[in-house]
Amino acid sequence: MSDLRNLFYKISSGAEHRFDDFMIRFRQRMGWDMNIQICPYITFGNHQELYVKGRVLHDYEILSSHEDAIWDNLLNMYKRFNSHEIKGARLQVSYHDQIKEVLTDEDGYFGDSIAFPKSADIHSIWHFPKLELLESAVNFTPPVEVLAKVVVPPASAKFGVISDIDDTILKTNATSILKTAMYTFTGNAHSRLSFPGVSSFYRALNSGASGNEQNPFFYISSSPWNLYDLLTDFIEVNSMPAGPVFLKDYGFSHDKIISDSHDLHKLKKIKKVLDAFPEMNFILIGDSGQRDAEIYAKAAGQFPGRILAIYLRDVGHAEKSVNTKSIYEKSDLKMRLSDDTLELARHAADYGFIASEAIDMIIADIEQSKRESMQ
Repeated sequence: MSDLRNLFYKISSGAEHRFDDFMIRFRQRMGWDMNIQICPYITFGNHQELYVKGRVLHDYEILSSHEDAIWDNLLNMYKRFNSHEIKGARLQVSYHDQIKEVLTDEDGYFGDSIAFPKSADIHSIWHFPKLELLESAVNFTPPVEVLAKVVVPPASAKFGVISDIDDTILKTNATSILKTAMYTFTGNAHSRLSFPGVSSFYRALNSGASGNEQNPFFYISSSPWNLYDLLTDFIEVNSMPAGPVFLKDYGFSHDKIISDSHDLHKLKKIKKVLDAFPEMNFILIGDSGQRDAEIYAKAAGQFPGRILAIYLRDVGHAEKSVNTKSIYEKSDLKMRLSDDTLELARHAADYGFIASEAIDMIIADIEQSKRESMQ
């Protein structure tokens, strides 16, 4: 298997990168502008270190709005998957007195950590290291720089939330490849639908029982990193709490050519978050469509006592729902399976995860969604 993987890697990686190199040289010879962008991802940190991650691309610009037609969305999706990465670019990460240089890999990605500066405000939830392009194989006009966004949970946080995306907050029909593809390629952050009440439920969890806990959110999906802007824009458009989004890389570099399975990807990211915040307990939210029940049960077994509750959206597949319930029948975990956000929210209120007053706002959110769906 490893020999076949290495052979496939050599063929596919070589072809892709030779084509990219050719296009860069061709455009430079033609004197065409090479608009380079540093695309940072929302990441996380603690009071020991801050993690930064992103990608360096050229000629990457995607705009979307309510008025976009299907063809506009298809064109934007083409741009996302036909991205032109800059490999071997050298960047500087700086924040207060901390300065570090990083290099992009073959697919244009970079990722590293810096020490939490002694002069930084330990009460701030968000921190903004500066990313600056220092050197690139592609000619550019300096400065090319941007601020990264790193969340550090405050002392007021009582717990963290790790949420799935597909069919948990975003309607995708992930159990149907055809429907998932249709929704993904023909929609955008403004037209894609969330589940009724999810936005207000998530804001209530973010606020906590006291109303000002500022509990951090982390999102996990097996979607490719190419969809990062679409998913983060969707979270913002729907007024859900901002937070790091963990996706999968299906690129052609040697360690990505055959990526982790869906289960392993999610388990790794859950472990990464829980390891980063060993004193914090978590609520896990997912759905019954893609083995979230099994994955979250394993995570709870690996981190005894640290999973406060598991909320799963019932996607309406009878066999999967029965299987999900059976997993937790003999467990002492607080698990709820329902297609009704309000039922999950009431459970959260009963156990003191959200304020009881938030239930009225969630009900109002659900009623508003019903009215809009009838228009």
